[in-house]
Amino acid sequence: MNSNYQAIESMIDRVKKEYGKDSKVAGMFSKCIANTLETTLHEQSDGSVFVITGDIPAMWLRDSACQLRPFLIFAKTEPEIRKLIAGVIKKQVVCILIDPYANAFNEAANGNCYRHDKTRMNDFLWERKYEIDSLCYPIQLSYLLWKNTGETGQFDAKWKQAAEIILQVFITEQDHENRSDYRFERENCPFTDTLSREGKGALVKGNIGLTWSGFRPSDDACVYGYLIPSNMLASVALSYMAEIAEKIYHDGKLAARAGMLAKEIREAVECYGIVPGEACEFYAYEVDGFGQYLIMDDANLPSLLAMPYFGYCDRNDEHYRNTRKMALSDRNPYYYKGTYAKGIGSPHTKAGYVWDIALGIQGMTADTVEEKQEILQMMCNMDAGTGLMHEAIDADCPEHYTRPWFSWANSVFCEFVMDCMGEHVQL
Repeated sequence: MNSNYQAIESMIDRVKKEYGKDSKVAGMFSKCIANTLETTLHEQSDGSVFVITGDIPAMWLRDSACQLRPFLIFAKTEPEIRKLIAGVIKKQVVCILIDPYANAFNEAANGNCYRHDKTRMNDFLWERKYEIDSLCYPIQLSYLLWKNTGETGQFDAKWKQAAEIILQVFITEQDHENRSDYRFERENCPFTDTLSREGKGALVKGNIGLTWSGFRPSDDACVYGYLIPSNMLASVALSYMAEIAEKIYHDGKLAARAGMLAKEIREAVECYGIVPGEACEFYAYEVDGFGQYLIMDDANLPSLLAMPYFGYCDRNDEHYRNTRKMALSDRNPYYYKGTYAKGIGSPHTKAGYVWDIALGIQGMTADTVEEKQEILQMMCNMDAGTGLMHEAIDADCPEHYTRPWFSWANSVFCEFVMDCMGEHVQL
């Protein structure tokens, strides 16, 4: 895959000028920005592009969108990058049409899979964990490509067909207990890798406006089925879908349905997603609609910390400010402080391990230049001499880390560096 794009080379030169030609920031930016282009993208004969997440030979709908997001900045002036991103979207649409409940896909119908789970598998599926955000990210990437570059070629008949399917899945999962036939069970595994009640998941109150998710963006099972940050992202993605339906497809009916569902989910988030009884109101991570809620935040996106990043609210929103304070404190059981790092981790990895993705999001939603630069320096000190980002790092020993090849984290680092220099993806 060609990585010699003038826009990227110019940005590398800007980073060198800003931070120093031989600085660690410049060296890591150059290496990380090349990593996705040179190691994870597989062009297909039909013009689509398959994206592996790094050290796993499968394509996640979420990860593939996040890995390409910073390249939207370069796509403004590079037609080949626009074509590349449109190719990724084309593959994402194909995947959704194969199975909207799957989270990860094979490059071909080769039968490879993570495990032989008790669910409706087929040879294209690497894994079939239903996660709301898997359906949101292709909509988001399609919309942002349009808004940042003017490109509309991604919006073909199959895209619209996938949009209709996504809409129906979200509506079905608003009453998961009675309307959904999705089930997932994994044998001989940790409880976070399977769903209770014969694969149905913990009971939630139906028809309250929120839409159900079996798993989190970490691929860990939800404790309570209404995952608040993913519902937030769904409301944003559905509003994008409504605008696309109206302005691109000139389909008033689809626009109205998507807009109505976006409004319904947002209102339900504001009604059921705020932890009761708190002097400073903040959002829960998960709820069940019956009054149970989970106070935490996870490093994986979408997260509560990332609300302004994915467009749910402004970073000065009062509820966001309160939620951010919770997430970046000991009240969040997955917030860790060590000798070398402090930040949000995940139950998906060991206690005491901070995630680079969460640090990048903290930086991009920070109020001050000082906080941004502190986080940037922290991330540079956590590469363990590799010049690349990782999944999670021991806050007391950066040489201990998970996933040496994790393209999503590399992309978040690059987007954060550009954010520090005033370059942003237009929402």
